[in-house]
Amino acid sequence: MDGGGGRRITASPRPCNGKRVVARKRGRGFGGGDGFVNSVKKLQRREICSKRDRTFTMTDAQERFRNIRLQEEYDTHDPKGHCTMVLPFLRKRSKIIEIVAARDMVFALAQSGVCAAFSRETNQRICFLNVTPDEVIRSLFYNKNNDSLITVSVYASDNFSSLKCRSTRIEYIQRGQPDAGFALFESESLKWPGFVEFDDVNSKVLTYSAQDSIYKVFDLKNYTMLYSIANKNVQEIKISPGIMLLILTKSGGCVPLEILSIEDGTVLKSFNHLLHRNKKVDFIEQFNEKLLVKQENENLQILDVRDFQLIEVSRTEFMTPSAFIFLYENQLFLTFRNRTVAVWNFRGELVTSFEDHLLWHPDCNTNNIHITSDQDLIISYCKADSDDPLSEGNGSINISNILTGKCLAKIKAGNSFPNENECSQSSKKHMCASTVRSTAAEALEDITALFYDEERNEIYTGNRLGLVHVWSN
Repeated sequence: MDGGGGRRITASPRPCNGKRVVARKRGRGFGGGDGFVNSVKKLQRREICSKRDRTFTMTDAQERFRNIRLQEEYDTHDPKGHCTMVLPFLRKRSKIIEIVAARDMVFALAQSGVCAAFSRETNQRICFLNVTPDEVIRSLFYNKNNDSLITVSVYASDNFSSLKCRSTRIEYIQRGQPDAGFALFESESLKWPGFVEFDDVNSKVLTYSAQDSIYKVFDLKNYTMLYSIANKNVQEIKISPGIMLLILTKSGGCVPLEILSIEDGTVLKSFNHLLHRNKKVDFIEQFNEKLLVKQENENLQILDVRDFQLIEVSRTEFMTPSAFIFLYENQLFLTFRNRTVAVWNFRGELVTSFEDHLLWHPDCNTNNIHITSDQDLIISYCKADSDDPLSEGNGSINISNILTGKCLAKIKAGNSFPNENECSQSSKKHMCASTVRSTAAEALEDITALFYDEERNEIYTGNRLGLVHVWSN
């Protein structure tokens, strides 16, 4: 789920934990309960695209992760309450729900809405990204087009009802100037059920204003509005490389569909897809020219929209997953169901079952899953070996080959010893700027977010205590 991706964030006023993953990052929702919960109404999307040639063999991948150890620990909690925050829940310790890394910076977002920026060079917290005392940050997106971080927030002064976006260049954050950014999409009313979706592959932003039922597409490079879609019959929009799928209101036993060019909104194809009457639609997903349709207790249908050839996969073989990841370079897709991961092709054939990759979270928490940009590896927080006494009560970080299902490496309590309250090698170079207070076993307890920085070959994990741990060679 990582490598270049997109995500959708809504202004949902109620909790919802569903996730749809088309490829790279994590969407965030907001709701009631104790403070703010990590909830998603419109599901996060991700697009995975290959960025370079496959230069690593399986052996090389094993070597990359062989000596990874717990090296550093960061804390997003500020007991003094930074900037004299007026919202009590912002001053409470809460779990990490999202991690983003770019340009030797690590950004960690807590469930409370506090977001902290850390430097991997100095191993120090640079600043908090909350610019005003009443700002609750809901999600992060790294815009590689202009080397900036986009934050999506709600505000107490607005009764937390509307999404507000801000773009801040990474260099400003490195200088401790998070307030040097500028607002985005100010003309849009993003009240629930409105949303904003960032699509990294096509370099586009999709917004939906529920107030006037208008979708707008912006250029992610310069935030220029490209075109709008004013069709009150649109029920959902799915984005693929180069195209958008519009799912319109069902009519009789059919669902009208339109395929549009992502660049200018031109309608490329319109057609109706026949549905079983009175059966709930589990999902409709678009993958290039392939349309995946699944209804309750029915077979999976894979339709080629070019020639309308149809492949059906028995409902006993393909059961409705809780999340997808589409691997565009490999022409495959991953499904997540009941803690297990499987790889399928578009002939409806099961390609891979993973030998040792039982996910820790039963609800397929995709914050704890990362796909490399070459689409060859999946890194996840998994259930630890039952025969490992050191792993009792905590999980492991498993690295597996997507095409073979083979587990290549595993970070677990028994093979990843920290430096026991001494400065790590990296912090020694910086006058012991930070120490690792957690043991490896403690750092592997209840991981709530995971990110892999391919350039540094480092894994960052966050936990329920608001701590971020750095795992590297």
